[in-house]
Amino acid sequence: MKKISIIGAGMTGAATAHWLAERELADIVLVDVVEGLPQGKGLDLLQAMPILGKDTHIFGTNDYADTKDSDIVIITAGVARKPGMSRDDLLTTNAGIVGNAAVETLKHSPNAFYIVLTNPLDTMSYLTLKRTSLPRERVVGQAGILDSARMRAFVAMETGLSVENIQCYVLGGHGDEMVPLTRHSNIAGVPLKEYLPPDRLAAIVERTRKGGGEIVNLLKTGSAYYAPGAAVAQMAEAILKDKKLVVPCSAYLQGEYGLEDMYFGVPVVLGAGGVEKIIEYQLDDEERAALQRSAASVRETHEALKRLMSL
Repeated sequence: MKKISIIGAGMTGAATAHWLAERELADIVLVDVVEGLPQGKGLDLLQAMPILGKDTHIFGTNDYADTKDSDIVIITAGVARKPGMSRDDLLTTNAGIVGNAAVETLKHSPNAFYIVLTNPLDTMSYLTLKRTSLPRERVVGQAGILDSARMRAFVAMETGLSVENIQCYVLGGHGDEMVPLTRHSNIAGVPLKEYLPPDRLAAIVERTRKGGGEIVNLLKTGSAYYAPGAAVAQMAEAILKDKKLVVPCSAYLQGEYGLEDMYFGVPVVLGAGGVEKIIEYQLDDEERAALQRSAASVRETHEALKRLMSL
């Protein structure tokens, strides 16, 4: 049986464990600094497996040694956004947490792939790469799958059509400057621009960009966890099953889309080699300009991290 370790047993970590356990992909280790929290949630999930007819083993711990020989390490640990707080506000606190998690897990699982979920997402992925010194193929951030799923959900709500017929692609940084590609998104092959009136499409784009903040404002005491967890589970499955799945993720760029030395949301092929390929869409001038604006915002946070952590 494969092994997945989830660092952080809060709402996002637990939701991720839930989605993964249902898939019966791997045994799961939940790690958290709070004594009893991962143990309790792990035991609760374990006791659900007979009901689901799954033989997934879930184990909670406070000791990184229990993550030994993980195939995938998922980092969700960190403080959640609060109302009025941007993802970038989280930088200082979460950099310390994520950096430590990356270093400690690598000691026990030198061959693992890393999926990063902690915000600010692109910059925490960059930190994980630098702290582990792994090849870029083995460190990926969960971003575009979630943002694209939100857009698909909003299009389904607007049209009344099945989400299975709706394909949306959101690139760029995981923040308010993300770039929903309406020209490339479609309903059963029909471009969204041809299916929806301009004002309704513009409203969906704006709601997608603010999707995370909308949930933060509603919850008031935390941020989204069901959909982010499901997105991570899809990524882990693509790697473990070598699916060659084309999805938007935060990947380390070395010239792609004209960007260097940064993590950014782009379409990738996810398989047994991790990020096996970065796909470059042909963008028009408007899309290219939007992508550059998003890149500038992400680069600012990267530079702030470099000053903070001396990377």
